[in-house]
Amino acid sequence: MRGLDERTGSLFSYVDLEARVRRDHPLRVIREIVNAALVAMDGDFAVLYPPGLGRPSIAPERLLRAMLLQAFYGIRSERQLMERMEFDLLFRWFVGLGVDDPAWDHSSFTKNRDRLLEGEIAAKFLRAVLAQPKVKRLLSSDHFSVDGTLIEAWASIKSFRRKDGDDNGPDGAERNAERGFHKEKRSNDTHQSTSDPQARLYKKGDGQPAKLCYMGHALMENRHGLAVDGGITQATGTSERDAALAMLDRRPSRRRITLGADKAYDVRAFIRDLRERKITPHIAIDGHLSKTGKPRVTAIDGRTRSHAGYAVSQRCRKRIEEVFGWIKASAGMAKVKLRGCARVGAAFTLNLAAYNLIRLPKLLAAPV
Repeated sequence: MRGLDERTGSLFSYVDLEARVRRDHPLRVIREIVNAALVAMDGDFAVLYPPGLGRPSIAPERLLRAMLLQAFYGIRSERQLMERMEFDLLFRWFVGLGVDDPAWDHSSFTKNRDRLLEGEIAAKFLRAVLAQPKVKRLLSSDHFSVDGTLIEAWASIKSFRRKDGDDNGPDGAERNAERGFHKEKRSNDTHQSTSDPQARLYKKGDGQPAKLCYMGHALMENRHGLAVDGGITQATGTSERDAALAMLDRRPSRRRITLGADKAYDVRAFIRDLRERKITPHIAIDGHLSKTGKPRVTAIDGRTRSHAGYAVSQRCRKRIEEVFGWIKASAGMAKVKLRGCARVGAAFTLNLAAYNLIRLPKLLAAPV
């Protein structure tokens, strides 16, 4: 059963949390935007929490606010988050806990959080934030950029074992047995991680180490560099382009738009798919040499490259690296602490929303 998001004061409490938070604190603007988005999602929460079924849980609104704080302040674990919630008045005010309300147990918080992650709430929350009129006016409806990044999985390379079990030790698949990979050919077709079966062995480029990871994707509007869509897929050679088309299909537009991207998207089939969707490809040119020693033939024609908007898109598209940099360095997703594509994707999408929220106070305060 869904818990209530109501703050109740104590009869003998003399601490006013609202007065303790300074008036110009950025979290005030962020909390106003978050609360408006949560009100718009009330119907989604009602479906996820049937009334009268079981005991009241932690209110989903408070769960989401706590998860946002974990991303804002780069708190590594749920245990540390609950410890911070115990004594930090700013955290209590943002989440909606009273001064005398006890902080949740970290295990209870984790179980309730997983329930939200499995309900596609993160993607709906991102859309609810962007749908608010004062936020929507900041977004470009014509010019976008797309890119992907590797998210290291919560699995050791020693867990990457043969699917048929031929590389097990004499005692079977040992938990932490020594593994020697010298002269052993491994691939995702024949091997699989025992810790996270959905993670895939992938390397970023020649000379780079192969790691068990996922591929994170983001679609960014070019006016202010805000993320408008994103998600996680298994790491494959075509996942970036496939995810880009899926995100574009979720944003139907009657007008022709432009899409900036790096040279990994300079593929004839992908450019053809964009033009069929009436999207102008502003893709960086892949100037690498082919196996025959000749320069690769780019799929971007000279007319597109000569347009002034192409150069602008090439400058703007690089800002998407700021999104990935913040998610990995500040929000702590360089090595994700969840397993499974669905949960990792939900956490990644929620961090995209958190990135937008930390930038909105300054963007909204700037003159139009």
